[in-house]
This record gives sequence, structure tokens and C-alpha cells, in this order.
Amino acid sequence: MDKPRVSIVMPAYNCIRYISWAVESVLEQSCPDWELIIVDDCSQDGSRERIETFSALDSRIRAFRNERNQGVGRSRNRGVELAKGEWIAFLDSDDVWTADKLEKQLSLLSREPGARLLYTGSAFMTESGEPLDYVLHVPEKIDRRRLLRQNLLSCSSAMVWRELMLRHPFPDRADMHEDFAVWLQILSEEAYAYGVDEPLLIYRLSAQSKSGNKLKAAVMNWNTYRAAGLGLPGSLYNMCWYAVNGLRKYRKL
Repeated sequence: MDKPRVSIVMPAYNCIRYISWAVESVLEQSCPDWELIIVDDCSQDGSRERIETFSALDSRIRAFRNERNQGVGRSRNRGVELAKGEWIAFLDSDDVWTADKLEKQLSLLSREPGARLLYTGSAFMTESGEPLDYVLHVPEKIDRRRLLRQNLLSCSSAMVWRELMLRHPFPDRADMHEDFAVWLQILSEEAYAYGVDEPLLIYRLSAQSKSGNKLKAAVMNWNTYRAAGLGLPGSLYNMCWYAVNGLRKYRKL
């Protein structure tokens, strides 16, 4: 396979209920210049066999399995290390993309050639896949200060210059939002991240997800602020914004 422009990293753990939808949304991309790296984190539900089936059907799909359970952060980091593309796109195994997701993000680079971190808006669906009547709109660009107030950069919408991801790997901590921590690190050296304000990601809401438990998510957000180097006043200030923006968002879902 020729060197792809985009390497898609998908961590997978006991996801047999959803992973076919996620992979199909990659196969349907209007931009064919990609590889999909699926890192199975010792699934026990048949996900491994399903992943191997996909990799046998399309040479652009590369399947790997951790020797022991590593967690989502380490699995993503392994995918980044294995990637051949100059850009990394992340897609969780229970989310899906619209068919023009990669194409529209790559088109954005023609207008913003210096961009190194990209994101999109999001639509939402229930755990069973029913669409919800809400769209998370995003600004055309966002800096670190604004991102601290509300993490509008969904991991499954992100596309990142690979060299940045190698310098800023996901932290190995389960008590904070590891993707949010990485975006804050990147925006400490990059002036802006750039967005496509269209719901090119369809995010699955699940009661079992980290974002499904609102109190747990808030504690993890606080821990992310502290890990990012914010003092007590800065953390409290941004948590107020987090609470206000969270109420605005979730009362519509």
C-alpha cells in the first residue's frame, strides 16, 4: 500500500455491537487516501474476530492486538506510532462519520495551510443508533483560552499532524479526559485549532461512557485543568464556564 495521507486510529475494546458501523463509515469516505489502524485492547466479546474479518477484506485496514489490556490512551498512542500517514484522525469504535468527513477537513487545509489540529461539529445518536435532534456547532477556529471554557473538540472529530501527536501522546490516566489534555498541550504551541462547522461526526451517547456520568465527567474535567497546569483560581473560573456550557448542551439532548 502506498503511503496514505491520513491514518485513522481506532481503539477497540468489547465493541462488537458497534464497530461494524464505525468501520463502514470509514469505508464509505469520499476521500480514499487513508489507512485504518484498529488496536484491539484484549476484547473478550468477539471483537477481535470481527476486526480480523475487516482487515482481510480491505488492505487499507490494519489490525493489531495489545498483549494485555492497556486502556484507550495507550491504545491510541500505539496506533499513532504504527501510523504511516502524515495526518492522524481518531475515531472511537462506537462513533461514525459522514461520508465527506475526511474530504472536508483536508479541503480546509487549502484555506489554512498552517493548520495542525482540525475538528468538526457533531450530531448525536442514542445508544441504539437513533438520531437526536441536536447539533453541536463549533467556531471556525479556537485557541487554548477558549477551549478551556468548553472542550468543543470531540476526539472522534479530530485530525492532527502526526508529528504533534508523537510529541504530545495521550496521558496514561483514567481520572481525567486524556484527549482534552492533549488538545490543551498542543494549543500551548499552536495558536489555533481549525474547525468545520458541520456535523461530520455522529457521536453515540451511552450511559456507560465517561461523558454519560455527569458528576464523574466534571471531576475528570477538574483533574484535566490541574494536569494542564492551571492553579486553583484558574481551575475554578473555567469550571464555572464548564458548568454553564454543559447545562446549555445537555438540556437540548
